[in-house]
Amino acid sequence: MARRRPGTLFPLELSILDSGLSLQSAQGSFYGFALAKHLAGASDSSLTAHGTLYKSLARLVELGILDAAWEDAAIAEADGRPRRRLYTVTGEGERAHARAQAAVAAEPTTVPRPQIAPGGVSLA
Repeated sequence: MARRRPGTLFPLELSILDSGLSLQSAQGSFYGFALAKHLAGASDSSLTAHGTLYKSLARLVELGILDAAWEDAAIAEADGRPRRRLYTVTGEGERAHARAQAAVAAEPTTVPRPQIAPGGVSLA
């Protein structure tokens, strides 16, 4: 498993924040299944399983990037379904998202090719 450098987000976490912010702007909060559907519709989705998603959501809550609260039981009961865990991106989450996007934008888009001198010796 990849080690996290302090202050960095894994690609899946960045995708969660992208989708979460989009859902949150439209609905005020979001829940796991809606997030999974949104991620599945994204062309760059790195979601491999719902277990991966929910572990990442728990990690982001633990880091203070997301807030989580259970939906009012009366709302779920009126809809005839289980309660949902509702998530919102915190101010720290928005700042972490902006930093991660800036870091991705600053990365070179191509890998420089090593220069080869006559005789096959690398100049890099």
